Amino acid sequence: MIRDITENLYSDIPKETLYHYTTFTGLMGIVSSQMLWASDIRYMNDSAELKHTADLIRLEITQRITAGHAKPNLLNQFLEWVTHRITNGHMLFAASFRSNGNLLSQWRGYSKLGKGVSLGFNPSYIMKCAREQSFQIGRCIYNSADQRRLIKQVVDSVEVLAKAHHENKDILEKNDPQSYYDVFEKIETDLLRIAAILKHPSFQEEEEWRIVSPALTDYVTSPVLFREGTSMLVPYVEFKLLHAKDKPVALEHIFLGPTPNINISMNSLTMFLAKNGANPEKGITYCEIPYRQR
Repeated sequence: MIRDITENLYSDIPKETLYHYTTFTGLMGIVSSQMLWASDIRYMNDSAELKHTADLIRLEITQRITAGHAKPNLLNQFLEWVTHRITNGHMLFAASFRSNGNLLSQWRGYSKLGKGVSLGFNPSYIMKCAREQSFQIGRCIYNSADQRRLIKQVVDSVEVLAKAHHENKDILEKNDPQSYYDVFEKIETDLLRIAAILKHPSFQEEEEWRIVSPALTDYVTSPVLFREGTSMLVPYVEFKLLHAKDKPVALEHIFLGPTPNINISMNSLTMFLAKNGANPEKGITYCEIPYRQR
């Protein structure tokens, strides 16, 4: 049941250019390595969506228990399990794209004044890269009613699985505070995939799409790397921008972010791309957004 929910969520197909905001340092790394870094979703800049998902589950469970649910122990165990596993369980990696490549909030969030670009990719190209690396692409959900409906379906799925599981068990350890945990483990990957694209409604203007990795359970033997974040090490995996042999990374369009040096910045960006053969099909556009650094 929950697998059907996840597959439906990741069934949308992007039609418009997908923009990835980054710094000049990020741009040079992407062009030279022909890769994006997909970060562990627990460490992303706006990773509060994981807490947001947990809060939605808590609200749904509280409402059910208050209404006199027949198995409050099941629901309380699920909430405890979610609270722990959502930050200590399987690893899921994602990279973000925006339908809008020219948002002031994103220039402020992803780059310092004068040092930002948003790289536009053809959506079919990104989807092809994702399929060949077993990533999925999903459109983030911001609508509160849609989110509550999804979480209700998730909890419904947990109840169905728990009922089937314990009907087939000879003895139910009623006093075991983790008696349902083996049920919850069956949905962990799908729950993480759902959490990866549920975002707080206040972020709605972003129109974000995410490429999301398969779940990794062993960071020691998996291809997990680490980079320096603002205040901690951030786990990430490499997402390859696949291309024909000896061809540069395929860019569709680029926005240059706010800068006090528009002409010379456009000139040096053009030279860098030409030097590396990474000429965007639709050229480079200055963002035209007045931005005073705070």
